Amino acid sequence: MGVSTSTPEEGIAVVTVDFPPVNALPVQGWYDLAAAVRAAGADPKVRCVVLAAAGRGFNAGVDIKEMQRTPGHDALLGANRGCYEAFAAVYDCEVPVVAAVQGFCLGGGIGLVGNADAIVASDDATFGLPELDRGALGAATHLARLVPQHLMRALYYTSRTVTAEELRQYGSVWRVVPREQLNDTARELAGEIAAKDGTLIRLAKAAINGIDPVDVRRSYRFEQGFTFEANLSGIADRVRDTFGSDRSDRSDRSETSNSNSNSNSNSNNGTSTAKEQRS
Repeated sequence: MGVSTSTPEEGIAVVTVDFPPVNALPVQGWYDLAAAVRAAGADPKVRCVVLAAAGRGFNAGVDIKEMQRTPGHDALLGANRGCYEAFAAVYDCEVPVVAAVQGFCLGGGIGLVGNADAIVASDDATFGLPELDRGALGAATHLARLVPQHLMRALYYTSRTVTAEELRQYGSVWRVVPREQLNDTARELAGEIAAKDGTLIRLAKAAINGIDPVDVRRSYRFEQGFTFEANLSGIADRVRDTFGSDRSDRSDRSETSNSNSNSNSNSNNGTSTAKEQRS
């Protein structure tokens, strides 16, 4: 369990994430992933990195339960910084990164694959940002690298997912294959990249990053500010506490919360109403 690195063939490093049961990474897991990707890219013998995951899904984002059981904001701050480091490590990796995606790719998983240089996916793979259902914001920066702008917004606001085949039609996914062929297909692409001159492929990666129209680090950091604002205001906790319940349950709790708020307001004297009007 954790993050491991292997070199199945010359010029290729495979970084594998394994956090059962769904690859929802704890804070330290994000930092470990960042360190592994950076180390692989810095190895002069490596010319391409494959980012893979064990289990039924590629990535389910941050470990929500870790946040719920950790008092204060330490887990939130750790997850924010850890995700930032992991996403940046993929983007800044000295050599191209090929993401091999199976099953679900959600939340932080979008940050990883959105910053990858190429994506190979199994035919059962789905991609999405359920952040609004989990009391968070972020990674729209990376989803926007996979789908057109207006589709990104609709997916973000609804927490819906798209399939690997849909992303292939947008040109975001290189190939869609049966799950049993995923690793071989990802390594096949990585092998084609790794056949290039090591120095030249590093220059190519730096050049392509240099002409990127969006600074993904700054853009994502901007988004994270709103995540922290949602937490400070208490909105995030209210939504996060309903994580795992169905939509009808969440609606009932929201209506109850609003009803209680209205009752409390009505029971106050006119002073509070005047203050609200002045504000």
